[in-house]
Amino acid sequence: MVTLSPTVQQRLRSPLTIGSVTIHSRVLQSPLSGVTDRAFRQLVRRYAPTSMLYTEMVQATGVCHAQQLEKIMDIGGGEQPISIQLFDCRPDFMAEAARKAVAEGAKTIDINMGCPVNKITKKGGGSSLLRQPEMAEAIVRTVAAAVPVPITVKTRLGWDDDHINAVEFARRMEAAGAQMFTLHGRTRSQGYHGPARWDWIAKVKAALTIPVIANGDIISAEAAVRCLEETGADGVMCSRGTLGYPFLVGEIDTCLKTGIVPPRATTEAMLCCAREHLGLLWQYKGKKGIYQARKHMAWYVKGFEGATLLRQQLCQIESVEAGYELLDGAIALMDRSLPLTPCNQSTLV
Repeated sequence: MVTLSPTVQQRLRSPLTIGSVTIHSRVLQSPLSGVTDRAFRQLVRRYAPTSMLYTEMVQATGVCHAQQLEKIMDIGGGEQPISIQLFDCRPDFMAEAARKAVAEGAKTIDINMGCPVNKITKKGGGSSLLRQPEMAEAIVRTVAAAVPVPITVKTRLGWDDDHINAVEFARRMEAAGAQMFTLHGRTRSQGYHGPARWDWIAKVKAALTIPVIANGDIISAEAAVRCLEETGADGVMCSRGTLGYPFLVGEIDTCLKTGIVPPRATTEAMLCCAREHLGLLWQYKGKKGIYQARKHMAWYVKGFEGATLLRQQLCQIESVEAGYELLDGAIALMDRSLPLTPCNQSTLV
């Protein structure tokens, strides 16, 4: 049992309202480059039927110049509610990409202003916009005027410890038309090192009237509750905690709605999920999906006897059959407790 204060309980009783969009969950799946494709989202959606999910981030310039829409903007049946995340530093390109994203079915447009990766920041996107608040403001205003769906922003505390400007930046984004603000509690220079500073999320929440979503170190239901209590945030966004564990968003959602922490998935369930994920990636992307599956297999396979060798073998697979053989052998050795995920191959929807 997880204890929620009356204040938090009251806030969680109502749906999350993002402008004109109503979401019946306070737990969101973060956009993750190279991870949150249709195959991964399908697994998350099974356990979190009402949560907002996000595509991988999409570069607006690529969308505008491409003859065909990028595959990462591909939204399947049963994926709603879903948002498409865009990044760029040019308002006109962002607006055009947003129009195409809405045509694909995006319920909101999320603007990435937090990615710390050099190849993104050097092009003026991601967290580099923290150092260009006027440009960030122009992007939000232009995109908000271009599409009929809510615009949201995801960012970090600041460029580094000497330039933390989250509160001022958040106020500017709200004034420009953002209707939800997600804050990762680390600076760009931190990357993913050190604990997330939830105290800054609390400061931003106190400064805004739009919903504020807490991001950073949301790795369990217990952590989500602590974060909501400490920050007063309107919800939480799961990121790296879902790598190799697509059950997490649903576990937290269940906990927040019932006060009961669901049991963690068994090792067998995680291996079954890995098998299914492998099959979905093969179905969706072919040989490229097999290569992408290797990193996912490494995230799933840990914490049990023989995991190191199995992980090494899965990180070298060249075919879906080879992966199935390795995983089926490991599953057969497990205690036959009731799996949370079916072990048979699923069909991508």
